[in-house]
Amino acid sequence: MRPTIIALVGIDGAGKTTQAKALAGRLRAAGVPATYFENAGGRPLWNRLARALGRRDGPHLFGRTGYAALEATVRWLAIARAVLVSRLTGRTAVMDRWSWCQYVVMRVRRDRGGRLVRLAYGIFPPPSLVCFLAVSPERAQQRVLARGIDTEELPYLRALDAGYRELPEFGTFAVVDADGGPAEVRAALDRAVRTVLDRAVRATVARSDRPPVEAD
Repeated sequence: MRPTIIALVGIDGAGKTTQAKALAGRLRAAGVPATYFENAGGRPLWNRLARALGRRDGPHLFGRTGYAALEATVRWLAIARAVLVSRLTGRTAVMDRWSWCQYVVMRVRRDRGGRLVRLAYGIFPPPSLVCFLAVSPERAQQRVLARGIDTEELPYLRALDAGYRELPEFGTFAVVDADGGPAEVRAALDRAVRTVLDRAVRATVARSDRPPVEAD
């Protein structure tokens, strides 16, 4: 059975992690079994490792090509695990990032191997819904600085935003205004996922009402 997948994508600072975790919790509260999955490429980890070894960042440590391959592989494995768990358990998967995040970041950095990465990620089922958290790069930069984990240059965030909007699949995304406060974004996200939520609730009810199979 095809799993129900809701993917949240957007530039760094859009609020993907905060909103995805909260959305999974609201789904469970509504009676829909749901699990949050973070499908990151490991950038903070590689950057910390690089600095510990006296290098500037991940790309400086592994080289541009090696770093892109490492990041794409780590994210592929994370998504594969999430899809498998969702398929085996029947739980709705709330994805913090999806394959498009990898495509966009590689394109902005002008990494090689974009076609190969698309081919490798193409084995995954398309999400039931993709929500693009649309935030101004200026607001996103403020949020990144406020969390104190890393920093992002404004031109880079602008390039990421443009990269998402230039994706061939962008027209299929539900665009959610993420410039407001957490409660405002939550309400906008709930409106976007309502159809998928209603479908998941009906599926859950149908499974619970199904008569047990009696042994011969």
